[in-house]
Amino acid sequence: QVQLVESGGGLVLAGGSLRVACAASGRTFSMYAVGWFRRAPGKEREFVVTISRSGDHTDYADSVKGRFTISRDNAKNTVFLQMNNLKPEDTAVYYCAASPIVTGGRAERLYYYWGQGTQVTVSS
Repeated sequence: QVQLVESGGGLVLAGGSLRVACAASGRTFSMYAVGWFRRAPGKEREFVVTISRSGDHTDYADSVKGRFTISRDNAKNTVFLQMNNLKPEDTAVYYCAASPIVTGGRAERLYYYWGQGTQVTVSS
């Protein structure tokens, strides 16, 4: 019922900033919590952050707390991830995903719909 498309990835120097976006199709985007996950080469996909349906609740992984900020604009069917003070270890493919759970969660199994991912590369 939901299709997601990420955009905004690219190459940035360490310490720089990047904003990625997740655009959703359908008429029920506000009925889904949205999470960001990432997969670095040779590593398992890991949780980054999630935002609740209304945006009143967020949950950040410790590795990005204080550097990344998630927000959503339900009227535009879009979720944004602002990434500041990027580090080489942030290099990964970033995926957005939608969950029917009001507050989302950290487990991948809670997310039913996934985007194709966007590459973020941070060079030192």
